[in-house]
Amino acid sequence: MHWHGYLWTGPKDRFDQEALRRPPHPEPPPAGSRPEVIQRYREVATAFPTSDLPPLETAYWLVKPLSQVHGTWSNPWEAAAWLGDTLTRYAARIAAEAQRDVGHLTGLVQASAERLGSGDDVSLGFYLERPAFLSLAAVACSPNRAKPGLGCPLGPPTT
Repeated sequence: MHWHGYLWTGPKDRFDQEALRRPPHPEPPPAGSRPEVIQRYREVATAFPTSDLPPLETAYWLVKPLSQVHGTWSNPWEAAAWLGDTLTRYAARIAAEAQRDVGHLTGLVQASAERLGSGDDVSLGFYLERPAFLSLAAVACSPNRAKPGLGCPLGPPTT
């Protein structure tokens, strides 16, 4: 097992576009569906895997382009350290003062390391000034516990 790190920051109103953050339904609309339903399904099926927006379900980061992977680690503590380093870089921009607190952020990183160590994903989100949003995720891969059928963005393992 290994973990991939993902980072997204951008305008809050873009983050709020939930339709672009959901994967398409596994089955297309049935024949005879209204044309707008079919067209919307096609749009989502095309846009979701390539959109840089954070998915609503953390595991779906794995279907995003490899270019969105900010790091890969075989040790959960290294993945948690990346989360901590990234939080440190953004801490001054976090809108809520209590969430900028070093003790709070340290606790998040420690809890994240424990969750990652048990094979789970970690997803963190913070409102920034302007208003903007910061999304961080460390996603377990090969396999992912929540979505074991999702492949690794690095491709199949080589032996």
